[in-house]
Amino acid sequence: MQGQLSPTETQHYHDKGYVAGLTAFSSEDAAGLRQQVETLEQMYAAGADGFDLGQFFRVNGHLVIPLLAQVSRTPQILDQVAAILGPDLLVWSVELFIKEPGTKSVVSWHQDITYWGMGETDEELTAWIALSDVSVEAGCMRFIPGSHKNKIVAHEDTFDEDNLLSRGQEIAGIDEMKAEHGPLKPGQMSFHHGRTFHASAPNTSDDRRIGLAIRYVTPGVRQSAQGRDYAMLVRGKDAENGWIHIAGPNRLFDPEDLALYREVLNHQSTTLAAGAEGNVGMYQAEGAS
Repeated sequence: MQGQLSPTETQHYHDKGYVAGLTAFSSEDAAGLRQQVETLEQMYAAGADGFDLGQFFRVNGHLVIPLLAQVSRTPQILDQVAAILGPDLLVWSVELFIKEPGTKSVVSWHQDITYWGMGETDEELTAWIALSDVSVEAGCMRFIPGSHKNKIVAHEDTFDEDNLLSRGQEIAGIDEMKAEHGPLKPGQMSFHHGRTFHASAPNTSDDRRIGLAIRYVTPGVRQSAQGRDYAMLVRGKDAENGWIHIAGPNRLFDPEDLALYREVLNHQSTTLAAGAEGNVGMYQAEGAS
């Protein structure tokens, strides 16, 4: 059934740390979402409030862009996430990953949760939604099955300009022969655990490769480094009151929302940039004008 995970899909996630080919939207709806993203790119080519548009696409865009918050609340997505995480769900972050055709942009082998300050929790997952044809040629994600059963491992910061990750962080010594591809058609999505080793290659296709990543957590997750973190409750309740709740944006780039964006960025910057010897500019709110 669309909107629910089958027992086979659920078991695949638990065994391998990811599952791909799930349905988030129809291909027509995905095309509409893509058009809205590309319209934003045209209208806000100069950015907003002193930030480049790419800043909002890559860090906490759901705080200031209603479209991203709306997608994260999609019932069909939440039904499937709930099969893994349970009935109480919060959104910690929404991000866009865009690779232009024929470019060298990559995502190196990494674990998402490394710098999030949430520890070794299993109560989170990323829903990665394709808004274009995310084929092997286009640089779809690759996963090392079962790697989520590891602890957080050492990452090296490379700050490679072609790496879409903020620090160019990567895990050394990955056996590429064990990697499994997760191609997606427009409207399809994959889930992956925060400790699953994953990466993606350059986009050698003729079209843009556009993916939207939503980071879901449960009320039981704690931000260990800086105290309570910010999240948007999208289903159920937070009986533990362990998060600072945000409602989602009032309207596109609303001044109050932009002020909250800076507040959240300042709060999270210490954790997300911890140990970095290079510039992690996306996580620095101070100094933007």
